[in-house]
Amino acid sequence: MGITEFLAGLRAGRSEVRPISAFDTAGFEYANGCEVTGFEPKRWIERLDPEHLGRAAQFTVAAARMAATDAGLRQDTLARGRVLIAVGTTDGETRDLDLLVEQDAAEQGAMDPVIARRASASRLATSVAREFALTDVEAVTIPTACAAGNYAIGYGLDAIRSGEVDLAFCGGGDAICRKTFAGFYRLGTIAPEQCQPFDLNRKGILTGEGAGVLVLESLDSALARGARIHAEILGYGLNCDAYHQVAPLGESVADCMRLAVADAGIEPRDVDLISAHGTGTKANDSTEAKAIHAVFGDRPPRTVSMKSMLGHTMGAASALAAIGCAMALEHGFIPPTVNHVETDPECDLDCVPNESVAADLRIVQNNGLAFGGNNAVVILGRYDRGAA
Repeated sequence: MGITEFLAGLRAGRSEVRPISAFDTAGFEYANGCEVTGFEPKRWIERLDPEHLGRAAQFTVAAARMAATDAGLRQDTLARGRVLIAVGTTDGETRDLDLLVEQDAAEQGAMDPVIARRASASRLATSVAREFALTDVEAVTIPTACAAGNYAIGYGLDAIRSGEVDLAFCGGGDAICRKTFAGFYRLGTIAPEQCQPFDLNRKGILTGEGAGVLVLESLDSALARGARIHAEILGYGLNCDAYHQVAPLGESVADCMRLAVADAGIEPRDVDLISAHGTGTKANDSTEAKAIHAVFGDRPPRTVSMKSMLGHTMGAASALAAIGCAMALEHGFIPPTVNHVETDPECDLDCVPNESVAADLRIVQNNGLAFGGNNAVVILGRYDRGAA
């Protein structure tokens, strides 16, 4: 899926939940998810052999290639520039580790060396560097779980601001795997049928997969290249409270939002829309909603969850949401929170239920929260060429 299809899906409120096929789901009472279907890695990956990449790396390399094409980046521009590649992830190539375990059980110890070589999480970033044949490059994989995409964007923003790099590929990637599904299932946080963020009767997450990659560069660089500019990254905030292994801490989430707003040089009242972490679990949604009220007061901006459509794509989640925020700013609309029936009074947010709406957006906030209290919030602004 490229940017055109992604935009159309967000506008339409499209969700394609289906039974998981990535692994044997026998023994689970229910196992719906948001798997990527119809993905043809050879369509997007030009230099590397997709067969030598794990599924998460395939997603990430393909997304980076799409981003480079959309940004109008030529190979010679990349080759002579100082480039950063920052990729966030939760599971790395755990999908391939699943394959090794299945193979070991079936063949009593015979391990496929090709699959073993694909299993390193660092390959998500290094494979992008290899795809573009880059030499003057820093390639880092950031394993801060479900906030990792925003962590990567913040890392790239700092590198561009400081002048350390000319271009940054920032985002996240993950593939559906048995380990993560089973872990959330045992926690009682997998929804039986659909994901319903902020709904009174929400029952949990649906695991998803994919990758989202953004190209970051200075405004001067983008204008000099004649690049298409979707949005500006105005600032970000990070914190880690280490309060609990899985439960979010509202005060810390609120503080992270304040850090991001301050870094962007704006006030809370300037934010027109919040893309929430919005997982659809009881604990996350009510805690995040209270944190939003603590920062924005009794009338917070409209707050949506793209996970209602995309599922929880783990390390890719906040990166995909950041792209969604950029699309919303550029095209003047708010993506909906689908599957919504009745708002939980403990959340008390306008989550734009079920249908997208037209909106004149200037500034959007993108929340990413993760286990262990790893919080990351990114602020994006609409790019107005005349104003610039």
